[in-house]
Amino acid sequence: MTDTEPEADDSIDSSEPDYTSTELMVTTAARELRDDESVLVGVGVPNLACNLAKRTHAPNLRMIYESGTIDSNPSSLPLSIGDPVLATGAVGVVPMFEGFSKYLQGGRIDVGFLGGAQIDRYGNINSTVIGDYEDPAVRLPGSGGACEIASNAHRTLVITPHQKRRFPEEVDFVTSPGYVDGREGREELGLRGGPEAIITDLAVMRFDEDGELYAETLHPGVSRDEVQNATGWTLAFADDVETTPTPDTEDLRLLREELDPDGVYLE
Repeated sequence: MTDTEPEADDSIDSSEPDYTSTELMVTTAARELRDDESVLVGVGVPNLACNLAKRTHAPNLRMIYESGTIDSNPSSLPLSIGDPVLATGAVGVVPMFEGFSKYLQGGRIDVGFLGGAQIDRYGNINSTVIGDYEDPAVRLPGSGGACEIASNAHRTLVITPHQKRRFPEEVDFVTSPGYVDGREGREELGLRGGPEAIITDLAVMRFDEDGELYAETLHPGVSRDEVQNATGWTLAFADDVETTPTPDTEDLRLLREELDPDGVYLE
């Protein structure tokens, strides 16, 4: 290298924070939440997203956990829905039955987080079996409260890795209904709300007027081909596909120093 040649790193913008794909999914999910909403929270990545939202743009977000804690403010990272830390600062602790009947089935939950082994083009989720129900290749944990959340929350969000086996054109078993076979299918069943967004490690997908998934934004450095190759049907893309906003420095500080300092879910 001569004296006139630039150093290899001179063109790198050091102001752009480094982040992992999980941190990007968490911050993207957090931005979907609005102040004054009630959200039925799960542990793991959804829990991080809700607590990040509450510490940033949604201070009045009311977090409700399946175990029955109402408006929780956990003082540390909960490791299960039965973790006593969830009662920290809660306005109430009710039986699980009341949480599901009065709050969820009563239409008092704005947002629910879901996940599953398979998600199809209409947002139906399978967490029951892979293969034939009577003779499955894999027996999965089942619904838990997922079917009730999918059926009764005013809107649902899904966070999941983007892999072709996770996104078949049709799920092997409908554990939690999305738009069934289109928006009219969900309406015919009399279900409240419906899925709003699916956030993966490649893209953010939403649902069109027919209730079918399309890619709205692609994460930095991700191509359309990468997303399509990880999807089991011909996926539609928005007319003007944009790049998913990245985590900012404060997002990353909160996640790494306050919400998950031991890297339980971020690593």
